[in-house]
Amino acid sequence: MNEQANSLDQTFDAAPQATLTGWNRHDTTWMLGLFGTAIGAGTLFLPINAGLGGFWPLLILALLAFPMTFYAHRGLTRFVLSGREGADITEVVEEHFGAKAGALITLLYFFAIFPILLIYSVALTNTVGSFIEHQLHLQPPPRALLALVLIVGLLGVVRCGERVIVKAMSLMVYPFIVALLLLALFLVPHWTGGILTTASNVPEPSAFLHTLWLAIPVMVFSFNHSPIISAFAVDQKRRYGANAEKRSSQILARAHGLMVVMVLFFVFSCVLTLSPEQLAEAKAQNLSILSYLANHFSNPTIAFAAPLIAFVAIAKSFLGHYIGASEGLKGLIVKSGKRPAAKTMDRLVAAFMLVVCWLVATLNPSILGMIETLGGPVIAAILFLMPMYAVRRVPAMRVYAGKLSNVFVVVVGLVAISALVYTL
Repeated sequence: MNEQANSLDQTFDAAPQATLTGWNRHDTTWMLGLFGTAIGAGTLFLPINAGLGGFWPLLILALLAFPMTFYAHRGLTRFVLSGREGADITEVVEEHFGAKAGALITLLYFFAIFPILLIYSVALTNTVGSFIEHQLHLQPPPRALLALVLIVGLLGVVRCGERVIVKAMSLMVYPFIVALLLLALFLVPHWTGGILTTASNVPEPSAFLHTLWLAIPVMVFSFNHSPIISAFAVDQKRRYGANAEKRSSQILARAHGLMVVMVLFFVFSCVLTLSPEQLAEAKAQNLSILSYLANHFSNPTIAFAAPLIAFVAIAKSFLGHYIGASEGLKGLIVKSGKRPAAKTMDRLVAAFMLVVCWLVATLNPSILGMIETLGGPVIAAILFLMPMYAVRRVPAMRVYAGKLSNVFVVVVGLVAISALVYTL
């Protein structure tokens, strides 16, 4: 990002351009950073939402999970890479489609991602408060103070710069992966068949397609990490230059492979343990799968571990979404005609994020879920449709034209957007 829309940290600028000599620690850090942004609190609700449709829709979704995730995010990465050196997603849109389109996309981009950041602020406060009260058996501090301490702590990581954010997220991924894996393995002896009881009932084609149609957005957004793609692409271009697209695709493929394998193993382990009726009960109680399993088994280990896993999941997703939200806010400030210095811009954005996140976390409004749902179609359009439109319109993107994967991405994007609009 340039002087007008600064990145969170300028340390990436000084990094020497690398060659594709082999996989390195930098690539691993980004792979885990992408995983960390995508796999968050939503993963803990995925077994419930995906499992309720029955065995056959879940099986189809499992087969589609990798291509849906990989091709869409690769397209968005290629779109950002097609811009000038150091340009983020908001600047690339303006470069390719003009100032008005750039301003509109920047506005939509910000208002699609920022509410998710607010939701994570609320969820983080609720999770820690509940943990202090129910697991530690202590009186939690006043909500306003607890929210302030938590958000200031995360913004302290943010102030260390983009490089530190990605490293922190990649480190937080390790305990999260281990926890998901151990929990999935813990459930193996308790497999009762669960969702397999619905396998013998082959649904009517119309009912099957309707279930699949409404379930696709659940899978799409369970693996969504579009808020960090812009920063990822900018860093890859700085580091690898002309080789950025090739190395970016390699990192994305490994990140998505890790996501799909880990999350689907966790999902199938849960739905093979719990019956469809129990999944419906968990949904009715508005519980994450961890909370329901803790109650189901009356297991103190799960009861203690569940909020810790949720805390790690929410915190790392907060950091990843902060990158996208701050990028959008900086773009809005620049497009308003104001061009503060780099440090001033960072301080203004951090102060705004702190105040709004703290207020919302303290007030704990119930309308946030609706705002997140309304932002869903915008994120889907930016992730799936905009890069494919650019393939046809932008000369730098035409090298990717004529691929069957492009048609697949457009179809999935239209299905996701139509299902999201339908559920509204």
